[in-house]
Amino acid sequence: MQIALYVFITLATFVGMEYVAWAAHKYLMHGALWIWHEDHHNPAHKEGRFFEKNDLFFLVFAIPSATSYIIGLSTPGMYWLTFIGIGISIYGLVYFLIHDVYIHRRFKWFNQLDSTYSRAILRAHGSHHAKTTKEDCESFGLLWVDSKFFKKRRHSRSEV
Repeated sequence: MQIALYVFITLATFVGMEYVAWAAHKYLMHGALWIWHEDHHNPAHKEGRFFEKNDLFFLVFAIPSATSYIIGLSTPGMYWLTFIGIGISIYGLVYFLIHDVYIHRRFKWFNQLDSTYSRAILRAHGSHHAKTTKEDCESFGLLWVDSKFFKKRRHSRSEV
């Protein structure tokens, strides 16, 4: 029964992290911490550099995860907290693989994925990056994609 609880805590944390990441992206990255996030929207800020100031957000999410591991593994009765750390870590890994590897191609580890969901993620993220300012952006999440991005693009002669 304890294993089921730990699996539940890990999965619930993973799912919850999509909402935490969405809120952090919308209200912090496009708010008071835009100074860190701006270079991610404006490639001219990072010419010739591999790292972006935006990469500092890795630490913002890694610190609570590491803290959960440390407290959970070292404090009697707090072992469950370790699985919150694991859930955050798994979300961080998935975020890195989808956002940095798949979408932005910072690493050439795998080629274009070809599924309805992967194309929707690309469309949603592309829509978000269509703006180079912090205002008027949409699609702040990563894994939860609005249904409009699942629709195939239709081009007619009048649109071209």
